[in-house]
Amino acid sequence: MALSPKLGLRQTTALVMTPKLQQAIRLLQLSNLELAAYVEEELAQNPLLEREDSESGEAAPTDTDFGDGEPRDAADLAQSDRLPAEGDTPLDTEHAESWDEGNAPGSASEAFADWGPGGDFDDGESSFERTLAREATLRDHLVEQMTLTIADAGDRMIATNLIDLIDESGYLAGDAAEIAERLGVEVERVERVLAVIQTFDPSGIGARSLSECLALQLKERNRFDPAIAALLAHLDLLARRDLGALKRICGVDDDDLRDMIAEVRALDPKPGLRYGGQPATPIVPDVLVRYDRKLGWQVDLNPETLPRVLINRTYHSTIAATLKNKAERDYLAERLQAANWLTRALHQRATTILKVATEIIRRQQEFFARGVSGLKPLTLRDIADAVAVHESTVSRVTSNKYMATPRGIFELKYFFTSSLPGSAGVDSHSAEAVRFRLKELIEAEGPGDVLSDDRIVDILGKEGIEIARRTVAKYREALRIPSSAQRRREKAVSLGPTSQQRAAKAKIGRM
Repeated sequence: MALSPKLGLRQTTALVMTPKLQQAIRLLQLSNLELAAYVEEELAQNPLLEREDSESGEAAPTDTDFGDGEPRDAADLAQSDRLPAEGDTPLDTEHAESWDEGNAPGSASEAFADWGPGGDFDDGESSFERTLAREATLRDHLVEQMTLTIADAGDRMIATNLIDLIDESGYLAGDAAEIAERLGVEVERVERVLAVIQTFDPSGIGARSLSECLALQLKERNRFDPAIAALLAHLDLLARRDLGALKRICGVDDDDLRDMIAEVRALDPKPGLRYGGQPATPIVPDVLVRYDRKLGWQVDLNPETLPRVLINRTYHSTIAATLKNKAERDYLAERLQAANWLTRALHQRATTILKVATEIIRRQQEFFARGVSGLKPLTLRDIADAVAVHESTVSRVTSNKYMATPRGIFELKYFFTSSLPGSAGVDSHSAEAVRFRLKELIEAEGPGDVLSDDRIVDILGKEGIEIARRTVAKYREALRIPSSAQRRREKAVSLGPTSQQRAAKAKIGRM
C-alpha cells in the first residue's frame, strides 16, 4: 500500500479557554479580601477605571451606561432588582467545567505575594505610630527578660541562640549538645543558661517535652512532688485513661489522683502561643441574613465587600479625541474592553453569590429555627439545579465565602452535608445533625450509664436514624470523644468531690 500526502477537511469541537474566561472563573472563587486586592491591581493598570469616593459619597463624572439600562457600577449592579439574563452569563458554561484548572494563572494571594506594605510619603522611615501598634512577639518578650536577667556577654550570646530556637508554642527545638558544639562552649554552660530561660514568663517556656513543660509550671507553683513527677513521666497512661496503673505507679488513692489530674489539666501545654501567634484576621461576611416577621428570611449582599468600580467614559472620550495612530487607539480600545469586562464579571459574581445564598437559606430554614439538629442534607447538585448553574460553579462560589446570620457567621460550605437514611416513613438526616445528636447523647451520660456504640445505634434507630456501628465510631473519633471504656474509667475517677471540696465542706460543718 503506497503512502501519499493528501488534503482533507474534518469538523471537530474543541474547548477554547480565553484569558478572560480563565480570569472570570478564578474571580468566582476569590474571597472578598483577594477580590479587593485583585481590583486594586486592575485600578492601577487601567486608566479608565476608578473607585467611587467613599468619603464624599460622590464619584468622578462618569458615563457607565452599557446601553441596556443597567446601573452604573459593580455594586449597583449587584444590588439591582434585575438578575443577569441567560446570555449575560459567560462565567458558567458546561464547557468551562472540563478545563484543567492547573493551567490557570496563580491565585490572587500568589500574584500579590511580592507586594509590600501600603506606601506613604515616609515609607523609608520608621513610623512611631506603627511601632506602638506592633504587638510584642514571643522572642521580643524573652529577649527583654534576658537583658534584665543575664549580665555576662557570653551567656547572653548563648541565651540569644536558645531563644532563636524556641518555636511559637514555647518549646526548644534544638539540642543543648549541638548548641554547645556550634558555639564552642561546655554543654553544662548551655544547660545552665537554659535553666535561667526556663524561669522566664510565660511559665513552662523553653521546655523540650510536654512533661518538662508541665513540670516547670508546677515547680513555679511549688506543687511538684514525687507523686506528680511519676504522673508526668507516664502521660501516655493518662491519655489512655488507665487510672488503675497510674494509682499504682504514683502510690496514691483515688482522691489524690483526681486532684493531681485536675492540676495537670489546669496547666498550659503551649505557653508560647499567647505571644507568638499571628493576629487573627477578622472574617468579613459576604452575605447578611436577617429575619423579618412579615417577609421571612431576607438575604442581602454585604456592601462593604462589593468593590465600587466605575468606568470614566468622559475621560475615555477626551483621550480618544487626541489619539493619532492605530497603536494608541488599539490600546485604548483594549483598556475599555477590559474595564467593561471587569464590571460585568463583578456583577455576575455578586449575583451568583446572592442566588446561591438565597437558595441555601430557603432549604436550611430548620437550621435557623432549631439549630444544628435542624440541618438538612444538602449537596452541590441540589443548589446547582435550583439556580441553573453547574456544580463546580456552586463549589467555587461557596469557597471562602461567609454568611452572617442570627446564629453566627458560617462559611457557605458548612450547609452542605451528606445524608444518612431514615427509617421507614422518615426523611433522611444530615450527617452534621447526627454528629450533633451523638455528642448530645454522650454529654448527657450519667456516671453509671456510659453508652456503648451499640447502644447509641439503638437509640438513634428509635429516633428514625439508620446508622451502622462503625459510622458511630467514626463520628465519635472525629469529635475526639474517647471510647465507652475510656469514658467509664474517667468518670470513675471523677466521682465525688475533690479532697479540697470535702475539706471545705467539713470545715463548714464544724462551724
